Amino acid sequence: MSGGRRASGGPGGGRALGLGAVLLWLCWRAAAERLRYSMAEELPRGSLVGPLARDLGLSADELPARKLRVASAGKKQLKFFTVSEENGNLYVSERLDREELCGESLSCSVSFEALVHNPLNVFRVEVAIEDVNDNSPSFSKAVLDLEIGELIPPGARFPLEMAHDEDVGSNSLLTYQLSSNPSFSLALKESEDGSKQPELVLERALDREKQSSFELLLTAVDGGEPMRTGTVEVRINVTDANDNPPVFSQDRYSTSLREDALPGSEVLKVSASDADAGTNAHITYHFGKMPAKVLQQFVVDRESGTITLQEPLDFENMRAFSLPVEARDGGGLVAHCKVEVEVLDVNDNAPEITILSVSSPVPEDAPVGTVVALLNIHDPDSGENGEVSCELSGEAPLSIVASSGGSSKVVTASALDREQASEHRVTVVARDRGRPALWSSRELLLEVSDVNDNAPVFEEASYSAYVRENNAVGLLVLRVVARDLDAGANGRVSYWLSGGSAGAAGAAPLVSVEARSGAVYAQRSLDYEQCREFSVAVRAQDGGSPARSSTATVRVFVLDQNDNAPRVLYPPPPAASGAASAGSVGSAFEVVPRSASSGYLVGKVVAVDADAGRNAWLSYELVQASEPALFRVGLQSGEVRTARAVSERDAAKQRLVAVVKDHGEPALSATATLHVVLAESLQEALPELSERAAGAEAAGELQFYLVLALALLSALLVLSVALAVLARLRRAGPPAVLRCLGAQRLSLAGAAFPADFCEGTLPYSYNLCVAAPPRANPEAAWPPPPLPIVPAEELVAGEPCEKPSPNSSTVAGEPPADPDAPQVCKPHVLLFSFRKETLSSFLWVSGDGLGGECWSMSPSGDEKAGSLLSPRVHI
Repeated sequence: MSGGRRASGGPGGGRALGLGAVLLWLCWRAAAERLRYSMAEELPRGSLVGPLARDLGLSADELPARKLRVASAGKKQLKFFTVSEENGNLYVSERLDREELCGESLSCSVSFEALVHNPLNVFRVEVAIEDVNDNSPSFSKAVLDLEIGELIPPGARFPLEMAHDEDVGSNSLLTYQLSSNPSFSLALKESEDGSKQPELVLERALDREKQSSFELLLTAVDGGEPMRTGTVEVRINVTDANDNPPVFSQDRYSTSLREDALPGSEVLKVSASDADAGTNAHITYHFGKMPAKVLQQFVVDRESGTITLQEPLDFENMRAFSLPVEARDGGGLVAHCKVEVEVLDVNDNAPEITILSVSSPVPEDAPVGTVVALLNIHDPDSGENGEVSCELSGEAPLSIVASSGGSSKVVTASALDREQASEHRVTVVARDRGRPALWSSRELLLEVSDVNDNAPVFEEASYSAYVRENNAVGLLVLRVVARDLDAGANGRVSYWLSGGSAGAAGAAPLVSVEARSGAVYAQRSLDYEQCREFSVAVRAQDGGSPARSSTATVRVFVLDQNDNAPRVLYPPPPAASGAASAGSVGSAFEVVPRSASSGYLVGKVVAVDADAGRNAWLSYELVQASEPALFRVGLQSGEVRTARAVSERDAAKQRLVAVVKDHGEPALSATATLHVVLAESLQEALPELSERAAGAEAAGELQFYLVLALALLSALLVLSVALAVLARLRRAGPPAVLRCLGAQRLSLAGAAFPADFCEGTLPYSYNLCVAAPPRANPEAAWPPPPLPIVPAEELVAGEPCEKPSPNSSTVAGEPPADPDAPQVCKPHVLLFSFRKETLSSFLWVSGDGLGGECWSMSPSGDEKAGSLLSPRVHI
């Protein structure tokens, strides 16, 4: 059996409407009014209570996301009901007993909260428990004993015990029936609370001698469907002379008792009187039929009728007690009354705070008013003792808003910022209005989740770095650092180059940035002369979605190094074609009049240096001059001026060599050659310049003709000597002729030059050829002893040669000569001698009368540089 939803509570019908506006209206109605359902008690588990999701305006598709569930401040309410995750219906999860939940209260209901998420909201639900006639009337005793005197007249009434039915409403409305007996009848006396008191009415006089006892059956019938009954046996003993029953001073007593009353406190004293005398007038007091838990809390004194509290009271469990009291005299007559005890509430319960739901973590971009927690605050006390005010303690952008049914919402009061506070810890304080006030608190921890709302921020808006030129590739230029206040991927920063300007060279190939560390590296070697500074834009980007970024400018200044030597602009450097001429350094010349005085400006050496700063500061110095005392050069200006007045003794042509040096470390330099002609005018200087050019051409022609003449003379000389030797050999006979031409001829050519010679005439060169002595042993061939190299002076003087050294090598195939035989040294003829400045090579001839050799030598005298012009000629 499922209870139906009452028409007065909430949106009618709970029909599912498709339009969003209607759904919002239904939710608002559901929040403003309580959802009310009714159900019968004792329903089995799984019985349907009502379509909760439909009445809240939730469709079946929304249920997984909205997470509808039951929440309550009391644990016992949570175990009674459950919500299906599939259809959102409310079902019974445990059998409910109305009498156990609400006792004798006419109304009984269970209240709880229904929570939905996304967004978080709470709805008040109340389920009324309807009574079922599941309890039969019962009497406290199985047998009622009455004593009635035989002298009591007919019409006398004797109150009987009332039956008790735990049901309420019509199910507890009792009527009584008495078994048929001509001497007795049953009358019902209606009391002020609507209950009916059964009374036994004596219909006719009794005669103890005829019948001393009666047994009747009293039946109590309730008003439920189906009806339930309870019976008790009434035993009547007919006695003598007790004809007055006890009488209470009041049929109903009322009193109040504070719930903090201590056990042993007097509640009330009842009093009854009896008109009889003796034992018939002795009255004792007893409680009538009551629940066992009530009998445990109160006790009545049998003799005095004083009711005393045995156990502590609890207003929250039982707010009033109805105590039936009986007064019985010694003759067995009984009188009945009721004692109503009202329990007065005392502020003995602090408010109870139950956290129903917490949305943690909450994103930091949640709008103001977002529900982050649902609380249920309950105070079991009543009146002002149960009125509760709630507040948040602690600095947090949160506030608490009261809602219906004792629930409260914790909402955001202002914007959240995780970077300022990643969590908020507040204390919920609930305080009642009792005197003294009681309060309780619960700590609420709310974590704030990160949203990518912060862009990376560089430590500096602009960076500057200095790098020396000619740096190594991959050099660390600098490291940029950007920080992001967000967390996780939102705070993970990577770096990129986003542009820049580096002049004509372009910035992209010059540097690179490492994505993770922000280190900027040089991609190539920088050249100060090509690019002195450049800038790049570095972008820092986080890993959020969408990503946020910021940029910083990096300016790189290239520092100069002394890697460029000074370059002379004037006088112009020598042409490549003229560099081969000896002593020719440049073609520029200056004309200085011989009348020039000291300080006369001859010219100016102009030089530039591609470097900068100290590396480009140039100084000038005169290092070579034909007349060193005649000229000077300005150290800083490079101006060439006369150091003294020009005299007639000074040569007409002057050659100046100046050094241009920079101030770098190490210093680099260049030289400039300036030719100066001392003449009064340009026309006077022209002949000097012409002679200089003509002299150079004449020297070339003279060299050619001298070489040619030297060759002819050498040939004639060799021919003459050969003819003379040949004629002499013919006169001496064949053996003498073959002495120099045979296999035993010994010839040694050599040149002796001084280790160091002057600028003048080239040194002399000699060679000789001598005949070897006769063979001592024709069968054995011994090489001749080597001939020493004889200095030119000894050859000219005609002195005999020294004996050959035993260690000297001999010609292969000839026997060793007699050491005592005289050796003939024949000087070679010096044919030509030339000056070094005008002749780059020379000729010399060596001969022995039978033949000769013609050699070409370099001016240095190095024989290795010579070349054989013609082979030996035999005449």
